[in-house]
Amino acid sequence: MAATNDSRDVLKDLYAEWDSLMAENPTMSMRMLRSLFDEWHQSTTEPENVTYKEDTVGGVKGIWCLPADADQSRVLLYTHGGGFAVGSASSHRKLAGHVAKALGVTSFVLDYRRAPEHPHPAQVEDGVAAFEGLVAAHIKPENISTIGDSAGGNLAISIPLALKEKGAQLPGNVIAFSPWLDMENLGETLSTNNDTDALITPELLEGMIAGVLGESTDPKTPLANPLYADLTGFPRIYITAGSIESLVDNATRFADRAEQAGVDVTVSIAENQQHVYPIAAGRNDVADEEIARISTWYASA
Repeated sequence: MAATNDSRDVLKDLYAEWDSLMAENPTMSMRMLRSLFDEWHQSTTEPENVTYKEDTVGGVKGIWCLPADADQSRVLLYTHGGGFAVGSASSHRKLAGHVAKALGVTSFVLDYRRAPEHPHPAQVEDGVAAFEGLVAAHIKPENISTIGDSAGGNLAISIPLALKEKGAQLPGNVIAFSPWLDMENLGETLSTNNDTDALITPELLEGMIAGVLGESTDPKTPLANPLYADLTGFPRIYITAGSIESLVDNATRFADRAEQAGVDVTVSIAENQQHVYPIAAGRNDVADEEIARISTWYASA
């Protein structure tokens, strides 16, 4: 494993603490779970020369990440992780700021509606509304990239799929960190990496699936589970995941399907890294190096 900027594995330590707290409090309220997961930002350093601005785009609230000298005609539409139920723009603004700074663009981090109060497809609808709001503000669709982590990585993929269903123009790029796609909970690495992933368990995912899909949505629905989507004409995509996380085969399975559909796919599996390891930006050399690779990939279009 590459040396880290921090002497501890801050992300693994944070996940282990969450896991312990959830095990001690199995009936923890959703409000407390959301407060807990809003600590996600603690694993990320504050990016230098990035300012933030609360705003509403397409009727959806969020936070702008504005690096100094960024190209404001290019936007990363960032959807945060958290099983569609927890996480927020606040928990992920620093990560979005790091990526925007590296790419030389701006980022808008969505506070999309969360489950279980708002089940699927509310989250996808909010992403589409924000995308359309950016276009209405004269951002060219090809200059918008959808990007997200975990459940937000699912949304980064499903937003273009929903736009495609509408016959609308698609984003120029898609970037997904440890995307959680398999709503059937069938992935092989859920078992093989169960002992090395510090956060994800099949039981945790089962609860999240029940919350977002309820009893009425088939887990094979393509906008909920992009492993079943028609990927013809999908934008170029960069996917990364950690080799020891339980969802790594969500990334590789989607990449295989995308390649079969003729999509321009780049896959990066980081050795010995946890779920959504780029959120340790500024504290983990592996995360920083990955973001630098994404910057090179983005500039190569």
